[in-house]
Amino acid sequence: MRSSSASAGPGSPRVLASGWAATTRSSPSSPVRFVTSGWARTAGASASSTANKTKRRAFVDSARVVLRAGHGGRGSASFRREPFIPHGGPDGGDGGRGGSIAVKATTQLTDLSLYKQQSRWQADAGANGAGGRKTGRNGADLVLEVPVGTLVLDAEGGLIADLAHSGANAVVAHGGAGGRGNVHFKSSRRHAPDYAEPGLKGDELTVTFDLKLIADIGLVGPPNVGKSSLLASLTAAKPDVGNYAFTTLDPALGVAESRAGRFVIAEIPGLVEGASRGAGLGHRFLRHAERTRVLVYVVDGSTTNPWKGLEDVIREVEHFSPELAKRPYLVAVNKVDLEEAKRLRRRSRRKGAHFISALTGQGLPELLDAMVNALAAAPDPITQARRATVKLTPATVNLVVERKDWGFAVSGSRVEHLVSHTNLESAGSLERFQTELDRLGVNEALEAAGVEDGDTVRIAGIEFEYQP
Repeated sequence: MRSSSASAGPGSPRVLASGWAATTRSSPSSPVRFVTSGWARTAGASASSTANKTKRRAFVDSARVVLRAGHGGRGSASFRREPFIPHGGPDGGDGGRGGSIAVKATTQLTDLSLYKQQSRWQADAGANGAGGRKTGRNGADLVLEVPVGTLVLDAEGGLIADLAHSGANAVVAHGGAGGRGNVHFKSSRRHAPDYAEPGLKGDELTVTFDLKLIADIGLVGPPNVGKSSLLASLTAAKPDVGNYAFTTLDPALGVAESRAGRFVIAEIPGLVEGASRGAGLGHRFLRHAERTRVLVYVVDGSTTNPWKGLEDVIREVEHFSPELAKRPYLVAVNKVDLEEAKRLRRRSRRKGAHFISALTGQGLPELLDAMVNALAAAPDPITQARRATVKLTPATVNLVVERKDWGFAVSGSRVEHLVSHTNLESAGSLERFQTELDRLGVNEALEAAGVEDGDTVRIAGIEFEYQP
């Protein structure tokens, strides 16, 4: 193809906007940087921070972040110049690869508050190549640590990765490849190529981290029925306990010990009528029950009609997720130490209900045994759904050819990058440009689309005349 309009020269390097996460430059011996929460590092806290420890920290289970992988380094267009070695030839080295961004699940974090505080993350760029065939340093990869159970979603809500287990990881933004130095373009026809490739841009995308807690048992029920007290009695967890509705505003986890080993119990904050439609933060609460294997519906036996409260909660769960409602479940009638609950127990004919007191411990050993038996027969919902992490295909490999009224439009990050970084006034650069078009499959794609001699082809805003 031949250019039919002037092309601007290569632009100056883009300056990153302030607000991107600042990171120290990594040495060649440290090719990966890990980012984790600072909440666990509280040693040496100041007096003012210690005084604020009693303040409640919001539980963050969703965060929108912008990720920018590193650009590849530019290849070098240099020549060997030494005494007594005439015509030393090209010796430009390649640029380094830009750093990629990966997300890794860890048990050291419990929520996504770090990513609410800092929503932009950037990996290092690759260093430029140099003379003497010296390859530039690769940019350090950036690893963002998130709690186990985090979903990584794209801008449209599609799943990129499901980090359901500690250590699960996925690369979500790929660093750009380094440009090749001019040593690669020497041939029998071109003894002294004076050009090199620029590095490719790294991926830039917006993703959402969406946390869904992973537990074996989920405690579900209306507000103020004693779920927090039950969790505290069965585990070493210390949730907020109070005699008023909505004491618990965030999910809480605890580990229970049993004859069959340990298992994790999650307390889901109180559900009200309409929770499946979002009432009372219902959507946010119910999503944390989606990965539990067994549900325990907790009701207050001292109320006038505890069975209606149970039916209301089961109905909300069914409306939110029919699949979740089909999970194995137990019923725990709490506050049996009160006279009203004792009378209910004497007249109740409901099979399978466990009458307990989270305050006195009455009935808890039997409930714990029932949990163990239910878990033994319950399938793992994560195994049935999706365990594998997903790697994104780099966005730089796409190529689209569209027929228009005026000719053909070619799009794709690689070919657009090639056009924008080619000096169309240089004969050597144009020759290399034609070679790269063949290598990227542009000419083949145009021919498949029906291009003919003399047709107009537009790439990155520049028009070319096609000549076979």
